[in-house]
Amino acid sequence: MSRLLFRYICTETAVPFALGLTVFTFVLLMGRLLKLAEMVFARGVPFLDVTRLILYMLPSFFLVAIPMAFLLAVLLAMGRLSADSEVTAMKASGMSIGTIAVPVIAFGVITYAATTFVSVYALPWGNTAFKKFLHGVIETRAAMSITEKVFNDEFPGLVIYVDGFDPKSGRISGILIHDERNPDEPSTIFAASGQLATNPEERIVRLRLNNGGIHRGIGTGGYRLVEFTSYDLSIALQREQQKARLNEEDMTLGELLARMKSPGEQPKLVREMHFELHKRFALPFACVVFAVIAVPLGIQNQRSGRAGGFAAGIILLMLYYILMSAGKTVNEKGIAPAFVAVWIPNVLFLGLGIFLLKRAALDRAIPLAEYVTTALAWVRHRFERRKT
Repeated sequence: MSRLLFRYICTETAVPFALGLTVFTFVLLMGRLLKLAEMVFARGVPFLDVTRLILYMLPSFFLVAIPMAFLLAVLLAMGRLSADSEVTAMKASGMSIGTIAVPVIAFGVITYAATTFVSVYALPWGNTAFKKFLHGVIETRAAMSITEKVFNDEFPGLVIYVDGFDPKSGRISGILIHDERNPDEPSTIFAASGQLATNPEERIVRLRLNNGGIHRGIGTGGYRLVEFTSYDLSIALQREQQKARLNEEDMTLGELLARMKSPGEQPKLVREMHFELHKRFALPFACVVFAVIAVPLGIQNQRSGRAGGFAAGIILLMLYYILMSAGKTVNEKGIAPAFVAVWIPNVLFLGLGIFLLKRAALDRAIPLAEYVTTALAWVRHRFERRKT
């Protein structure tokens, strides 16, 4: 194969790949957009800080979006080449399906390397930085954003109601606080005014209350009322700090290996860490598998066009991730070792891809492509009948 043709096929694949990567990343981001918008408008978190959080989330998006975008890009590119009879011209010049697939597989190896870098290095960095940043500065800033005339339960064990709140100065008025941090002695605090301040380093929120009283229950039937002109209420954000603990998805390879070898770990956690370790390399390898399986499917989808290629890609992605989820369940229950549970989808799809390549090399129809075309025709027919 000449360099010109090699570059041509890679370019045909690169354009829809870049577009697909952008679209899939944006779609995945949309799932978090509502929460991010709440942080900006309701909690007063600066937009620059939210942008940093999005940056930290990108590796987790890329880990899924890169294989998805690559599969659809190959299906669309091969479908376009086949529909314009360019694949037929290549075959007429003496090229086989395997030769045509070489640039696509080379592109798949590049995306595999990029996804492996994301999985091994960028993902732990992004997850760790995201949690530290969110449960550090962001949570402390969010604590300042108490909503007026609403029962706020943001603080652990406390319900706070205020008539007025100035986010800039931290001044509050008309205060009602129900404190259940000590279940044996719950208390209710009323205050005319107060001042709210945070200490990011100590992760403490301080409320200085003025002109109020503390109504506290004692024992089964006791009651105590304490009136004050000034009272300081300190709130430690320890529970939020516990949420920031790292799980297996946030650990580096070295941390995973060290935790798996450490004595006293629960067998279930060890299995999960084994699964995560193999998934760091198995999920990126899907790019190579998709390269093998998408070439014959894309070539066979010339009748159904881009819609057929897109539909076939969605079906393959659904099947792949269903198998991956099933493998995780099998590993958690101890039915199969992590290595088998993680790599089974790749082995099955790679075998299917080799089978389809052989059929395409012999110019035999691929059933899956025909099924997709038939299903699309049936859906189109039903839609036209409803319109009439």
